[in-house]
Amino acid sequence: MRVRASWSAIVLVVTSTPAIAQARLAPAWDSVAAILKTAPAPSPGYVRYNLPRRDLTIRIGDVTVATALASGAWAGMSGDPANATAMGDLVLSSDEVRPVLAQLAQQHISVTAIHNHLIGEEPRLIYVHFFAEGAATDIARRLDAVFALTGTPRPVPAAAAQPVTIDTATVFAALGRGRAFANIVQIGLVLVPDTVRMHGHVVVPALGYGSPINIQALSPQRAVATGDFAILGGDVEGVTRALAEHGIMATALHSHMVGEEPKVSFIHFWADGPLPDVVSGLRAAVEAARH
Repeated sequence: MRVRASWSAIVLVVTSTPAIAQARLAPAWDSVAAILKTAPAPSPGYVRYNLPRRDLTIRIGDVTVATALASGAWAGMSGDPANATAMGDLVLSSDEVRPVLAQLAQQHISVTAIHNHLIGEEPRLIYVHFFAEGAATDIARRLDAVFALTGTPRPVPAAAAQPVTIDTATVFAALGRGRAFANIVQIGLVLVPDTVRMHGHVVVPALGYGSPINIQALSPQRAVATGDFAILGGDVEGVTRALAEHGIMATALHSHMVGEEPKVSFIHFWADGPLPDVVSGLRAAVEAARH
């Protein structure tokens, strides 16, 4: 019998990391940050390195899509720094795909998926998911050679503090608490109740099969949202139906990993409408995954 996690148990609260957590990082994780030219962001079970594509201005119709909504490339590492596992997501323009794939092969970094997340965006984005194992600093040097072939701005400056202008009460009441800044809310969920393994390793949920939901307020009357639901195959039909019934477009259905057990499917989406309607539709999709 499959046991479903309770709502409170699957919400991953995304907050700024306390200074004490930064201080307790192993020196190797700071060395990785120096190589990748971005600050480490410790999270439960792994260290994340964000490399947003702030060089790209993305539009879908009349919407200028915030970088934090859909073009935040990243790399995450877990395990001992001497024998780490790395996974992440490269956000590429079309002309970057060929040289980046060649460099990933040269650096012995496995490609686990190449695909779209959005539909109708300009310029066109391609997302490349990757997997690597080895010493953390060695992986970082290999990834540095990859990022050097992209327009990713580095060093990555710290984001300036901005007052929150989005209605967080409406979002948090429907989807659980998350991180809010300016007109953006980011929420992280885990909707797979099982332990996932890949290449014999237990995958850290947020590293390999988290379900991020990103919401951008365009005005008091309108919001857009994107992200993906990482779910087991038996939940795909229910989630896609719930999205459609609430006017939310599923933009992709695919995998992000190779050889994982159990198999995880990823449904990306695009929502556009009044904020209460957007979050209620997303809540319905989450509930469908938790049936």
